[in-house]
Amino acid sequence: MNKLPLAKRVLILTALAEGNSMRSTSRMAGVSMNTVVKLLIDAGYACARYQHDKMKNLACARVQVDEIWSFCYSKQKNVPADRKGEFGYGDVWTFVGIDAETKLVPCWLVGERDWCYATMFVKVLASRLTNRIQLTTDGHKMYLSAVPNVYGNQIDYAILTKMYEVLGGQRRHPETRYSPGECCGTDVTIVSGNPEPEHISTSYIERQNLTMRMRMRRFTRLTNAFSKKLENLEHAVALYFMHYNFIRVHQTLRKTPAMAAGIADHPWTVEDLIAMMERLESAVNSN
Repeated sequence: MNKLPLAKRVLILTALAEGNSMRSTSRMAGVSMNTVVKLLIDAGYACARYQHDKMKNLACARVQVDEIWSFCYSKQKNVPADRKGEFGYGDVWTFVGIDAETKLVPCWLVGERDWCYATMFVKVLASRLTNRIQLTTDGHKMYLSAVPNVYGNQIDYAILTKMYEVLGGQRRHPETRYSPGECCGTDVTIVSGNPEPEHISTSYIERQNLTMRMRMRRFTRLTNAFSKKLENLEHAVALYFMHYNFIRVHQTLRKTPAMAAGIADHPWTVEDLIAMMERLESAVNSN
């Protein structure tokens, strides 16, 4: 079986992790789209498996949670009639949690923005942590049911709702059409426990959302970049978080989030990632 040279695989995975589209990556590397897709699938499986096994007994203390929008196949309004209501066509949401101290992302979940997926996500989050945590979410109603159903009262949980003001005439001009309104205040609701007021925040997870949009082409707004298949979106997200948690050095931490969380002792390289993929492939084939 033919295998790409190591340098080519490093180039492709690095380009994808840095926010390039799959077609631009295939042009840069001089390989076919099918080759890029196959490598993304292999990397996605390996990254998801490795992080699932590694993210256990984490000592995170302050976690922020949010969900980020994208779409697959087509925008929701353009989904064909025979695909209406089928997950993977139209709106897709990715739930993400981040540790405010180490900046580690202990878990994520690609799904729908409803109570069922929110509960599933919170269950996965709870299974990976050992401490009683302080959790902050936005005001979406699904969390009001999902968090108590998983944690009961054994959590310090607060909701932070930001209020935005649109100044007169602000959105009439093209240059301000897509600008966010000015945040004019916040509303804090204590749901359970005794969360520390100074740590009730969603700033880190909102910044993480921006990083995701910058480093995954299929998350970029107002372009023709999007996922054709749900599976490709899931693989891209798994690769992104592997790169974010284990490879990319965080500027303020001066180390990777995985090192800050104590689950890695050095920054990984893309070559290390490929070696991990090969070990996993060998283990699967041997079984």
